[in-house]
Amino acid sequence: MATAAKRPTDQAELFSASTAKEIQTILWKAADKLRGSIDAAQYKEFVLGLIFLKYVSDAFDERRSELATELADDGITEERMDDFLEDRDEYTGAHVFWVPETARWSWIAANAKSQGVGKLLDEAMDAVMAENASLKGVLPKIFNRDNVDQKRLAELVDLISDARFGGTEDKPAQDVLGEVYEYFLGNFARAEGKRGGEFYTPRSVVQLIVEILEPYEGRVYDPACGSGGMFVQASKFIEAHRGRGHKADIAVYGQELNERTWRLGKMNLAIHGIDGNLAPRWGDTFAEDKHPDLKADFVMANPPFNIKDWARDEGDARWKFGVPPRSNANYAWLQHMISKLGERGTAGIVLANGSMSSQSSGEGDIRQAMVEADLVACMVALPSQLFRTTQIPACLWFLAKDKTPQGAKRLEDRRGEILFIDARAMGEMADRTERILTEADLAKIAGTYHAWRGTTSAREEGLTYEDEPGFCFSADLETVRQHGYALTPGRYVGAVEVEEEDAEAVAARIAELTEELYALFEESATLEKTVRERLGVIRG
Repeated sequence: MATAAKRPTDQAELFSASTAKEIQTILWKAADKLRGSIDAAQYKEFVLGLIFLKYVSDAFDERRSELATELADDGITEERMDDFLEDRDEYTGAHVFWVPETARWSWIAANAKSQGVGKLLDEAMDAVMAENASLKGVLPKIFNRDNVDQKRLAELVDLISDARFGGTEDKPAQDVLGEVYEYFLGNFARAEGKRGGEFYTPRSVVQLIVEILEPYEGRVYDPACGSGGMFVQASKFIEAHRGRGHKADIAVYGQELNERTWRLGKMNLAIHGIDGNLAPRWGDTFAEDKHPDLKADFVMANPPFNIKDWARDEGDARWKFGVPPRSNANYAWLQHMISKLGERGTAGIVLANGSMSSQSSGEGDIRQAMVEADLVACMVALPSQLFRTTQIPACLWFLAKDKTPQGAKRLEDRRGEILFIDARAMGEMADRTERILTEADLAKIAGTYHAWRGTTSAREEGLTYEDEPGFCFSADLETVRQHGYALTPGRYVGAVEVEEEDAEAVAARIAELTEELYALFEESATLEKTVRERLGVIRG
């Protein structure tokens, strides 16, 4: 009992934790204690690097245990077993990272106090990268520094060691660690505000894109992949619908501009067991396309909104529908993604609302050309406050290279049509500042699209498409032409534009307040006159 009484509060809480959610919360609070002693720009890498090292070590130990059982069943004696258990090929052949002895979590935890935890962790990161080519240059080596509180770091290592990543809610350790990684990514995005949008897209938005595109198999591409959330969600979608064994049915390709975010993405894919190609290095998608010959079946992206002074080359072959303006890269992103689509490829892209109706600097002409080429399949207006990292209203563009029935798929023929969905009234507040799309919202939006397109999932669920005033409308190209090629769903579904309604309400309120102010001025003047008169009487 004496030992338990001395146990740190975080550790005592952890031992009583029974769910993955509780573990996430406790670890976050413990990690947050290190924040003040670490460079803010490196804090994400620092904490997520620890979680990643714990993951690769746990996966290695799990494979080692499986191998020991297999060897025992084959009659291998304990004297000979060690040779087999240290056979690197037995691990890499099972898609498990090879972890040298001094990088294994159990070894680090056992030697941290005697040899210095920061030094051991830096050496462990080096060792894992040296033994696994796909991790070269990815893992952080920032633990053995003077500005890092080694005592708190040791406490965090102890806490991660004690966390029951396996056996919680009947989930494998890999799944629980993956959820912890995602939870930390989300918390970092919230803590960093606008900069958090560089590496994190709200989960419900990613879910919606994946549910609509249904990327069961083929090549999946994200040209602004951040920490890899689109790929992780695609993998989860396949696992939920077809089982864990089908996760390898997709091949993922991505590119990221920011070096640190690229590292986070590489770790995120690895921790979720996704063998993805994020290129050997980070780089600018416009200036240096890392996958120049790729033709993807699915493109999913949340590129940075409205970026200026991007790497613009007027002669770039990607600008098939018009040269995007230097002042805004939205239509550069759209055309880049179109250039990456295979013959029957589809894309889901998050962009600022302005992209749906902008006429500035030739953007209207580019949008017109894209519409006339029949590349736009669906537009979704999103509710406000989904993105904690930006207040800019957002929408979803869904593009399709082929709207024909496509033979055996028996899809509806949607050539010359665009589906408009106004989801601005959907979602519920998760807290005072952030809205999320509920499962019911996701099902309604995705179900509407699948019913319109006539997909297999829609037929299986007995869904049929009908226009719904205020929510969805299927417009032919002539109708879109009459609207000047503006693609704002509110123009088509019959709902009053929220922006216009708000503007009228604000104008009315201003007029009302102005009248009240004039009335107060008059009352004040009258009061001042009365006071002066009375003061005059008194003085007289």
